Formats: sequence, structure tokens, C-alpha cells
Amino acid sequence: MNKPFFSITCLVTSLFVMNTVWGNTKTIPPTKPARAAQASITAAEVKLPTGFSASIVAEDLGSARHIVVSKTGDIYVKLAKLKDGKGIYRLRDTNKDGVVDERVGFGDYPGTGIFIRDGYLYTSSNNSIYRYKLNENQEVVNPDQPEKLVSGLREKDRDKSKSIAVDNQGNVYVNIASDNDACRVAGTGKGMMPCPLLDSAAGIWKFKANVPDQMFSSGVRYATGLKNVVGLDWNSKTNSLFVAQHGRGKFDDFYPQYYTPKQSAELPAETMFEVHQGDDAGWPYVYYDHFQKKKILAPEYGGDGKKTGTAKTINPVAAFPAHMGPNALLFYTGTAFPERYRNGAFIAFHAQSQEIHKGYLIGFVPFKNGKPSGPWEIFADNFAGTDLVKPTGPVQHRPCGLAQGPDGSLYVSDDLNGTLFKISYQASAKKATASSSK
Repeated sequence: MNKPFFSITCLVTSLFVMNTVWGNTKTIPPTKPARAAQASITAAEVKLPTGFSASIVAEDLGSARHIVVSKTGDIYVKLAKLKDGKGIYRLRDTNKDGVVDERVGFGDYPGTGIFIRDGYLYTSSNNSIYRYKLNENQEVVNPDQPEKLVSGLREKDRDKSKSIAVDNQGNVYVNIASDNDACRVAGTGKGMMPCPLLDSAAGIWKFKANVPDQMFSSGVRYATGLKNVVGLDWNSKTNSLFVAQHGRGKFDDFYPQYYTPKQSAELPAETMFEVHQGDDAGWPYVYYDHFQKKKILAPEYGGDGKKTGTAKTINPVAAFPAHMGPNALLFYTGTAFPERYRNGAFIAFHAQSQEIHKGYLIGFVPFKNGKPSGPWEIFADNFAGTDLVKPTGPVQHRPCGLAQGPDGSLYVSDDLNGTLFKISYQASAKKATASSSK
């Protein structure tokens, strides 16, 4: 069951634009940024459990994908499209009023992945991985001279983002998605056997996090059978990698004898896996059916919607409704939120489900002893700003990235309007309620 929701007060946002190059600072007079086509919701319209509140800390960032927050509170945002020629922005609240008032752009490549580990900022384009040294203030030392760690990653027209995570042993992990939804022969419902994409896509590859100029061939295929993983995070409690997979699409187009249009819209589940080296999650041969609660053989490979898949593939640790698009995964390690959230997984869902008529939200999976300890739940809702059953207007925000601040707050990026939300918890609100009831 979802926690009770309540409305919160909007924080009015005022921004000015600053363009800085380290060692040669250049400022641009404040201007009113152009608004995106869709109107932004207010922070008060974000629905949250009791005790939580949201604020808007930045707007008009562009196509803001994944984000990280340094230990000093600086926010680094990776953009899918260049904004003013830059693909990464460092955001800073210099006067500590809760609103970003300094923006520093660098990096001339678009992309999705960004991660901080051991004094370095790791980022990715759609075909390469870079890193930047951070100084004691958590600023990039040489923004125009990143160290290229990896190049030559497969890049096609669809699902080309490269999400990254870095472990505690000096390894960087990167998703390489399949550009063929079900590994079908073009124009048919026949599956390619074996699927040739698995050699260079549909999996997680591991590279050294401190070795420059690695090629794709230098890496290790860490896990396979993962169609598209946009959300992934290294869990320091379990010392293992967790990933959230986008499931495949259509079933009924070539297999109407086995799947109705409704079933096709509600299958397969989006899935979370704990992966270790050598694991196979099953794509394209099997998928997970969250109604039957089992792995099912794909129709392209002899399935009929009922035949179970091979036992050699790993099982998901959590499953979500189809087509919700899990785009970020973050294990919460702070202490600012109530204890039940600690070491649990937040997921940013970038799309919507026809099954539950929900989407564009932040979900949460409670964890205990390194495993999910309960069903997933909706944590933050209404980023869409419209009724998803009978829309009153366009979707206004698509949650894409998640980051934890040094104060234990949760940041959410939106790649549609470029809005950055901050979610905080006030224990005093709960205590005040309890005191007044005595």
C-alpha cells in the first residue's frame, strides 16, 4: 500500500546563468531563460508520503539525464543534448537559499552516465567513458581535458545511452543496450538464433576505472541477456551491482494466437536484477511475467505465453508493471529519511503503465539484508502533472536521474523540461503531529 500523500509549499525559483571556465571565468548577465513547451508543475503538486516535502532547485537545464551530488553539495548534471555547446553542468547554490544560482558548463559531448567515486567524476557519451579529477572543493580540475577511459562502445539510433556505475575495487560498469527490441529478423516475428547482438550489446561490460585508452575489446562482458539497462547502481552493502531493465515491446503483432493486445500492453515486467560476473538475465529468449510470477519462453523462440524459460537464467529480485521505463536506480545510504528507507532502492520511472495507469514517478523497494523485503511502492508521484487515464494536457516532467545529497535529501532530474527537484524529510513535522494528539 502507498503511504498517505499530502501537499507541500512551493519554493519559488529564481535563476541567473553563469558560464565559467576554470582559470578564466566569464560571466553572462542574468537573463530570463526560454521556457519549454510544456508548463512546469509546482513543487507543491508533487505527491509524497507524510513528512516529506519537495522543492524546485533549478529549471530549464535542458535534457537532464543522470545526476550526482558531491560531498560539498555541488550537483553535476549530464545532458542528452548539448546546451550552449556543453554536455555537463555543475550547479551550485552559492547563497544557500535552496536555489541554484551558479551554472558551469563543460564537456562537448551529449550522454547519460555520470558517477562520483574516490575523487573522480566519471561520465559517458553514447560511445565512450571519461573521467575528470576533482579538487578539494569537488570542482573539476581540467574540464577541457578529460581522461578518456573507454571508446568504441556500440552506438545505434535507438537506446544508445551508456549508463555507468563504479565499484570499490577500481572497475567501471557500463550498459550497452540492444537496438533490436526482440532480436527478430527484420520484418518478421522470427527470432535470430543465436542472437548475434549479445556479443556487443544487451548486457553490462566491465572496464578498469583508472586505465586510459581502453577499447571495447579491452572490457569483460560482465552480464548478458539485459535488453536495456538505463538505471544501475553499485550496492556497497552487498558489494554487488544492481540493474533495472527496460522490457521488450510487442507480442501480438506476430503472435495474436498467443497474446491479446491487452496482454501485449501489459507484458513483460520491467525487472530489477542483482548481477554478478557471468550472469545471464535471459533476453531475448525469455522474459519475466509478473502475473504468472515466472520466466516465460519468448514466442520468437518457441514460446506460447505459458512455456517456462530456461532455469540457467537468473531471476529478478523485483518486478514492476510493463513499459514504465526505469531510468535510474539509487540505493539510499543516508540517515535523514526514516529508517525504513535506509539501504532501500529508489527507482525513477520515465514512462507509464497501461496496467495501473500510473507513471512518471519515483518508486521505492524496501531492502533488508541485501534483498527486497517487501513489494515496491510509489514514493513520489504526479510529475506528469496530468491525469494519465483522461489527460487534461501534456506530460510535464519525466523523472530520469536520481542522486543523494550530503544532507540525505533526494534529487530528481527531469529530461523533458529540465527541472531539478529536491525531496527532503522533516522529522519535526511528524513529532509535532504526535505531540498535538496527546
